[in-house]
Amino acid sequence: MHWYFVAALLTVLTSSQGILTTLSQSNGKYMYDYATVPFLAEVFKLLVSSVLLWRECQASPSTRMTTDWKSVRLYPIPSVIYLIHNNVQFATLIYVDTSTYQIMGNLKIVTTGILFRLFLKRKLSNLQWMAILLLAVGATTSQVKGCGEASCDSLFSAPIQGYMLGVLSACLSALAGVYTEFLMKKNNDSLYWQNVQLYTFGAIFNMARLLLDDFRGGFENGPWWQRLFNGYTITTCLVVLNLGSTGLLVSWLMKYADNIVKVYSTSMAMLLTMLLSVYLFNFKPTLQLFLGIIICMMSLHMYFAPPNMLVDIPAATVKAAPESLKGVLVERRTDS
Repeated sequence: MHWYFVAALLTVLTSSQGILTTLSQSNGKYMYDYATVPFLAEVFKLLVSSVLLWRECQASPSTRMTTDWKSVRLYPIPSVIYLIHNNVQFATLIYVDTSTYQIMGNLKIVTTGILFRLFLKRKLSNLQWMAILLLAVGATTSQVKGCGEASCDSLFSAPIQGYMLGVLSACLSALAGVYTEFLMKKNNDSLYWQNVQLYTFGAIFNMARLLLDDFRGGFENGPWWQRLFNGYTITTCLVVLNLGSTGLLVSWLMKYADNIVKVYSTSMAMLLTMLLSVYLFNFKPTLQLFLGIIICMMSLHMYFAPPNMLVDIPAATVKAAPESLKGVLVERRTDS
């Protein structure tokens, strides 16, 4: 299965995630406990990965599975990072409005590239760095509201704490993704075995969050397992399946592609969601949205296209070039 097919599927699923979540509301409210959705998604991913691991072991008894504690103890770390990230998200929204928060969220595109380079030692060409910056600019442009709207000046009117927390949120999101890629590629273990470890700890942490909510509420509505499916509809179940399937695709990309592919998939999904919202929720398209889409498409082409497609180099020039210049051209192709 080619990475670009998985990335395209991830884009479609991610774009439908927000739409399904909106459709699962009743009169603008959630009739179910939204904290149960990520828990059930983790359980779904764990069950699917366990079945696939079992089938893999049946087909190949030599399936590689590292079970020593030094390796297993690394897998709770992404769950801890995401737990901290979720709390930072809520804290950020205390100081900034939703529009400002969404725009600041695009910082994770750049922070992912930086951490990708620092921790995974993956070299990016100058063109690829420019493409990543263009992606952040394009995503931000698509979210900026018109200056005739009341919230036009809100982006620069938030307290300094809001901006600091926004930067921290972007760094944590990028760190979780880069660390997960490090885990998936650190050895040749079965993808499904790695998923089982990740999602076991993910389910445990999400269950702990449900228990904490019960303690905070004084068990007023009973323990979480008794109201797990309260208010659920077919649409809500689709939200869970969508979230779980998205997570499985992301883990595949982390194993066989990289974080940058995931960043492009999720960014394109955001733009696709906006376009679909025009038809589903009477969302009014703006000039900024179309400009943002054009910039993001240019960024996509710049990052993944071969250098000879981006720069016209006459064949005669290449033949006549000195050996040192030929080496530079070869190096540029290799970096990309």
